[in-house]
Amino acid sequence: MTRKEIEAIVAQMTVEEKASLCSGGDFWHTKAVERLGVPAMMVSDGPHGLRKQKDEGDHLGVNDSIVAVCYPAGCASASSFDRNLLNEMGQAIGEACQAEGVGVILGPAVNIKRSPLCGRNFEYYSEDPYVAGEIAASYIKGVQSKNVGTSIKHFMANSQETRRMSSDSRVDERTMREIYMPAFETAVKESKPWTVMCSYNRINGTYAAENKTLLTDVLRDEWGFDGFVVSDWGAVNDRVAGVKAGLDLEMPPSCGVNDKLIEKAVKDGSLDESILDQTVIRILEIVYKYMDNRDKEAVFDRQAQHEFSRKVAEESLVLLKNEGILPLKKEQKIAFIGQYAEKPRYQGGGSSHINSFKVTGALEMVRDMPNVIYARGYDDAEDRTDEKLVAEAVEAAKAAEVAVIFAGLPDAFESEGYDRTHMQMPESQNYLIEEIAKVQPNVVVVLHNGSPVEMPWLPKVKGVLEAYLGGEAVGEAEYRILFGEVNPSGKLAETFPLHLEDNPSYLYYIGEEDVVEYREGVFVGYRYYDKKKMNVLFPFGYGLSYTTFDYSNITLDKESIKDTETLTVSVDITNTGKVAGKEIVQLYVSDKESTPIRPVKELKGFEKIELAPGETKTVTFRLNDRAFAYYNTQIQDFHIETGDFKISVGSSSRDIRLEAEVYVESTRSIPKKYHLNTTFGDISKDPEAEKFLAPLYAACTMIDACDTNSAEGLGTSSKAMQDAMMQYMPLRALVSFQDGTIDFTRLQEVLDQLNQ
Repeated sequence: MTRKEIEAIVAQMTVEEKASLCSGGDFWHTKAVERLGVPAMMVSDGPHGLRKQKDEGDHLGVNDSIVAVCYPAGCASASSFDRNLLNEMGQAIGEACQAEGVGVILGPAVNIKRSPLCGRNFEYYSEDPYVAGEIAASYIKGVQSKNVGTSIKHFMANSQETRRMSSDSRVDERTMREIYMPAFETAVKESKPWTVMCSYNRINGTYAAENKTLLTDVLRDEWGFDGFVVSDWGAVNDRVAGVKAGLDLEMPPSCGVNDKLIEKAVKDGSLDESILDQTVIRILEIVYKYMDNRDKEAVFDRQAQHEFSRKVAEESLVLLKNEGILPLKKEQKIAFIGQYAEKPRYQGGGSSHINSFKVTGALEMVRDMPNVIYARGYDDAEDRTDEKLVAEAVEAAKAAEVAVIFAGLPDAFESEGYDRTHMQMPESQNYLIEEIAKVQPNVVVVLHNGSPVEMPWLPKVKGVLEAYLGGEAVGEAEYRILFGEVNPSGKLAETFPLHLEDNPSYLYYIGEEDVVEYREGVFVGYRYYDKKKMNVLFPFGYGLSYTTFDYSNITLDKESIKDTETLTVSVDITNTGKVAGKEIVQLYVSDKESTPIRPVKELKGFEKIELAPGETKTVTFRLNDRAFAYYNTQIQDFHIETGDFKISVGSSSRDIRLEAEVYVESTRSIPKKYHLNTTFGDISKDPEAEKFLAPLYAACTMIDACDTNSAEGLGTSSKAMQDAMMQYMPLRALVSFQDGTIDFTRLQEVLDQLNQ
């Protein structure tokens, strides 16, 4: 249906009908208008599988949903660093939506991982906005290729669960633009999601659901979003203010309460009816976009999708440590230890909880191997050491050549609705690992967790495989990687700090009452750890392989560029090992000298490639102006300072293999805004300023005084003092240190000349 046809339908509606369409018909459907033949559309939770509830909705994963395939959660799939894979995963989920009559799946979730404590980190992709944006855009394109919409969420600065419906995220403009907006911006511009879900929280004092700056000025006017904005379930504060700001659909419905407020506002003139019309049109455009392309014959093959979910997991698992112990040999006597070998923790709790088609544990994959023994080791129902289970596990480990311990975080440790209070694994599991390491020198730990954990036992084990929450086929993927049938290729999309206290948001993460200050600014994740030169447990972008890769021949197509040009960077990657493998090549950009405080380096490109033993491939990156820019609050736009930039290519943020430099020239002039409190040092950085400052220096008695003191023997220290005092002295202070020839009128004349 065309927009013109939709406008004609809306023109026939009463105010009451229009207002009613601004909320759902029930927990999971938009509202129908039978009088005019307007259909209802179903939406459903996601994003790593379809959670379509059959009966009463709850949004918290309590009531049953249809059987579907559970793919790896965002924490895992982002670690694949594979755009094509996420696109395929999106297509598969889109097929499931078509088969089940779902018009929009609620996801992906792209909020930045500000702290390891966030209860929903398992859903989110990364601490890095470039990774989150690229992965999200690929996933969205995949889903929407099946004529099913997505709802990218939660817009925005939704980085905690504590007081999530009332907290106020206080974020400065630069941090917002460089860290918390770009993932949404990239996805909106590149993949055009049908809907955007606003978050519960306030942003700098205003609820997201009524934040016109975000929902209209930025999202629509600046980024070009043309779908509808839906509230997170229960996120509406002031419904009429929300309509004015750009919030289109309220979910779930308020039994008509908020609809009546919209009607009243239109009738008393406090809400222009044309605004309501546009709100309804945006909703119906998406409803008809799905309905006009509904495939009523669609089916989805759960078994085939289960097998594909295994492939996604295989690409996503991260090998963190390997002291020659992996891959295992099938003839070895091996002890599988830990409840998660039999019943893995493979997904998170809450609104994304999938009623899985089938779940495969690693133990099931070795049932026919008589040389593999199993001991449960712990019960994750509560964090309590069961000495009998531990003793059985220790005996199994003693009798084996290798012990593989399947451990991690229970459901109770991380879920939607609440944040973690620490970064530790259950003490009962840590104790189990320590006890087994005492009797067995060959230990591998396989982790099932949605976000980083501390690993006090790390020096005592020879291998660690991070499985994250790897979806319903995670056990199959673990088996194939452990035994070398698949070469691990995932890398961390977040930093694992040594301790929770090392995290940049540690002191003020939860905030005080409802106010949460993002004081760390742009220094989130590796940006902070690199700037502080801090040791970490495992760095961003890190992951091992069963083969090795050589980096060579970094080439830049230009030695210098203008900010209007694109820089092409190429590098050769060679598999120098004996088995085929995949490498995730990462490109970072550093501003070698900048006026604002900037991170040491920032990820601006990644590519995943597969290489046979001895094979070489050339990887090419293309960098536009945003790769070099920071957000300048003075001009309220991204800006590049003219100067040298370092291009670093490597295997992780802490494993840079090759570097090159490029000179970038800014073609954009920044309006000068010198004033009486601008310091002499800041003004003197302007190459045009010297001729205007010279007469002022001549009249400055501070310089004469310092010269006199120098003559009396104070020497170089006096000169240093003079330079420092002049550098940090505001222009207006010259009136107190001059020969009588300078007044404020004269200073203003100089300012006028400087600001031209």
